[in-house]
Amino acid sequence: MTMGAFIFDSHALLKLFQKEKGYEKVVQLLEEIQKTGAVKYLNAINLGEIIYTTKKDFGDQKKLEVLASIERLNFRILPILNELIFQAAEYKAEYSISYADCFALASAVEHKAVIVTGDPEFKKVEHLAEIHWI
Repeated sequence: MTMGAFIFDSHALLKLFQKEKGYEKVVQLLEEIQKTGAVKYLNAINLGEIIYTTKKDFGDQKKLEVLASIERLNFRILPILNELIFQAAEYKAEYSISYADCFALASAVEHKAVIVTGDPEFKKVEHLAEIHWI
């Protein structure tokens, strides 16, 4: 696998932090990325999704632990600029995937990054960005 840039969607990171089935694939990929020095992106919308899901399911303490892990893993958090909002809205209208997934897709296209996910919704847009399935 070429080690360029990767954008993680919330599905992949929630799987990791909650140690759900298959989380080892995420750990392995993160280790490979660290060895090569590839860039790891997470956009602010997907970060928000991780925060609210973790808080809702596990409370504030786990939410803080997850935020610390994201920082420790050196993710570059991408801001949500108007251009990205407009592109995500176009993807939402055309492909009918979740709005948060549209932000991951738009960020991946903009940064020529591989999307890291296990979310089957991304099957609808595999022709737009490379996907690393976990």
